Amino acid sequence: MSSETYYVPESSKLPLLATIGLITTVFGASHWLNDSSVLGIGGFEIFMVGALIFAGVLASWWNTVIKENMAGLPNAQLKRSYVWGMGWFIFSEVMFFFIFFFALAYVRIYGLDWLEADTLSQWGEFTADWPLMTTPDQALNGEGATEFIGPNAIIDPWHLPLYNTIILLASSFTVHIAHNAIKAGKRGAFNLWLGITIALGATFLYFQVVEYHEAYTDLGLTLQSGIYGTTFFMLTGFHGAHVTMGTIMLLIQLCRSVFGGHFKKDDHFGFEASSWYWHFVDVVWVCLFIFVYVL
Repeated sequence: MSSETYYVPESSKLPLLATIGLITTVFGASHWLNDSSVLGIGGFEIFMVGALIFAGVLASWWNTVIKENMAGLPNAQLKRSYVWGMGWFIFSEVMFFFIFFFALAYVRIYGLDWLEADTLSQWGEFTADWPLMTTPDQALNGEGATEFIGPNAIIDPWHLPLYNTIILLASSFTVHIAHNAIKAGKRGAFNLWLGITIALGATFLYFQVVEYHEAYTDLGLTLQSGIYGTTFFMLTGFHGAHVTMGTIMLLIQLCRSVFGGHFKKDDHFGFEASSWYWHFVDVVWVCLFIFVYVL
């Protein structure tokens, strides 16, 4: 239901189903990470059930919106609501990552200084360096850094992280070319450059999997590696999840263009919204590269 002055969505069960799917996903993820189960059902299985419910809701929801748009039903106000909705969604994602970056800054700027200030009175020979290779308790008890974290657990930023930075910056450039192509009505060029962007996104994810494998097997950097391991995997892991989601979004747009002939030079918001999201994850990665890997 729509109006020229405001938009009122129709009654639907999809928001409720989406909520159930998300809650189930998070609930399953928490049990998966803690290697626990509920009524004999593992956390991974619960996570997958929730993910499938949520994916099904999105597929149904987007399919309805696409059909309405192809039929020419949305008016100008409804289209503006799509723009504002995507804008607020990206803003919420900005705040999501801001909290994690703030947590990293809080630990490095304040937490370490406070621990070092208490060194003489409580912790003994403790050095407040980042990454934190030895906890205050270990310093007090004379334990080595290897009891806490692998001795070589610092990832070289000028290897895989640099490659991934170049890949994502290149993908931001290629998706921009694709955007210009569809605005010019050049579907062939649009499909080509969008396909290249998707391939770059998949390559980024492959290198991140390789990096995680090296961190766990060769460097001794794991989720159990104290605050350093926690903040590293929290930031890079959530970003990787967003890259995965962005890649899927762009892949859906490519399939719509290739198999459905969707998008016109003056009507392609589905792709445009996905490209905004992709630029967002690229900017977040640049911040990650600087503040997590380099500094």
